[in-house]
Amino acid sequence: MSEPIRVLIADDHPLFRDGLAALLCAGPDTELAGAAATGPEAVSLAAAERPDVVIMDLRMPGLNGIEATRRIVAAVPRVAVLVLTMLDDDESVVAALRAGARGYVLKGADQAQIRRAVHAAAAGEAVFGAGVAARVLGFFAAGGQAPTIFPELTSRERQVLELVAQGRSNPVIAARLHLSEKTIRNNVSNILVKLQVADRAQAIVRARDAGLGQQARVLVPEPPGRPGTAAS
Repeated sequence: MSEPIRVLIADDHPLFRDGLAALLCAGPDTELAGAAATGPEAVSLAAAERPDVVIMDLRMPGLNGIEATRRIVAAVPRVAVLVLTMLDDDESVVAALRAGARGYVLKGADQAQIRRAVHAAAAGEAVFGAGVAARVLGFFAAGGQAPTIFPELTSRERQVLELVAQGRSNPVIAARLHLSEKTIRNNVSNILVKLQVADRAQAIVRARDAGLGQQARVLVPEPPGRPGTAAS
C-alpha cells in the first residue's frame, strides 16, 4: 500500500479548516500534515513539515495566499500548492499560477472534487475547477496574454498602485515617477474610489492579492526627514 498523501491546510476560517481536516483524515489515502491560520504560519509549516500538498486560501492574514504560495514554492519546490478559494476573478487565477500554484479550485466544490484535486496535485498534474478551467483555456487561446490587472485604473494609476503595494510613501512615489506629491495624492484618491476601498491599507490588500507589490522593496531612498508612510 502506498504512503498517504500528506496535506497542509492554510485557511483563516476555523470551521472550514476543521472541515477540511476531517475530510483528509476520513480516508487512508490522505492525512493531515498541519494547519495554518495565517500566511506566515503556512510558509513556516510548509518548510518544516514538507507536505505533499498545501491547500491554500488566497485571503490570509499576515501574508496573502499569492505571496505565501510564491515563498513556499521557492523554499520547497516539490510541494504542490492547490488554491482553494472563493475568489474566481481572472486576476486572482493568473496571479496564483504565476506564483507557482499547481491547481485552482473554488470553495463551492464538493468533497469528492476536493479529494480528486488533492490527488491530482500530488501526482504532479495541473488541476482546475470547471469554471476556472474555462478561464485558463481562454487565457491560452488569447495567446497567453494576462488580463490587465484592475482595468478600471489608468496606466499611471496602476504604476502608483504598484508602488503603494510595495509600501512606498507618497514622497517616495513622487520621486520615483518624477511627479509632484499633489499629483500622487490625487492618483491615490482616484485609486481608492475606483477600487471601492475605504483607505490605503485596503487598497494594498487588493493589490497584493492580485500579485502587485512583489518587486524589490528598495527602489528610491526615503527623502531625509520624511516618514516611511504617508496618508492618501
